[in-house]
Amino acid sequence: MNWKTRVTELLNIQYPIIQGGLAHLAYAELAAAVSNAGGLGQITAMSMDNPEELQREIVKVRALTDKTFGVNFAIGQHGRPFKEFVDIAIQENVPVVSVTGGNPTTLFQQLEGKDIVKLVLVSSKRQAEKAEELGADAVMVVGQEGGGHLGKDDIGTFVLIPRVVDAVKIPVIASGGVGDGRGLMAALSFGAEGVEMGTRFIATKECIHASEVYKRALIEGEESGTVVIKRSLGAPARAISNVWTDKILNAETLNPGYEGLKSYISGESNKRYIYDGEADKGFAWAGQVMGLIQDIPSVKDLIQRMITQGEDIRKMWN
Repeated sequence: MNWKTRVTELLNIQYPIIQGGLAHLAYAELAAAVSNAGGLGQITAMSMDNPEELQREIVKVRALTDKTFGVNFAIGQHGRPFKEFVDIAIQENVPVVSVTGGNPTTLFQQLEGKDIVKLVLVSSKRQAEKAEELGADAVMVVGQEGGGHLGKDDIGTFVLIPRVVDAVKIPVIASGGVGDGRGLMAALSFGAEGVEMGTRFIATKECIHASEVYKRALIEGEESGTVVIKRSLGAPARAISNVWTDKILNAETLNPGYEGLKSYISGESNKRYIYDGEADKGFAWAGQVMGLIQDIPSVKDLIQRMITQGEDIRKMWN
């Protein structure tokens, strides 16, 4: 099967499969494994302690792969300043930058005139149109099923992807609810030209920073085992349902604002679960796709399995 799309050509990759930014988890080992397997791996800039750490991670990725990779910038409403981190990406001549969680205008201005592919994660048709207007080379469109930060409109992938495809001229990449070859083929049938996966790549051997407790929760969990937190902040995000998310949701009923929730939703609370496996003392992002996760393969095996399944489906269509 010919897997060439505008996304594979834009990113110079074999298969139209992109690994999500994955806060505190997307480091060189995972990114390189995805790129080596034919997809686009990414490292996450804003989880680094400083720009120098990002530079070291970029060097490490290049030591592990000669394929295209990306650097993700999560620039949410309470995010850290990112200018110096972007300077490093420019200095290191990274091939791809993706932007999630906020308005990419300032970051795009910094990248102006640079030979860097720009991807933007959006959650609505309006955001996709705006990203195209600002100069995005492609949009990653996340449906309500996704893990981590989502849109405010609760629109599912099945409806959102074709809506965006009809609205923009740049390539569309489907995100949210994709975890196997069936999801890949469904996305292509909607007019998307690639998929982005986050949760599924956590449950892989090369996601070495994720605790076994976290990975086991993804395998044992069902599609109904997630909740959306942070709605009161206007930044809804999907996580594994547990004692800690119950505390967050209870606190949100009082509408305490960011300062009142900060200790519950901080990066430290996130890391207590995902790094240390202390599931009752923190939270972990996950999409509804965890209901489809049944094992912890290597990245190479996962991608090849998706491609084989996709090709089998294509044969059925013929």
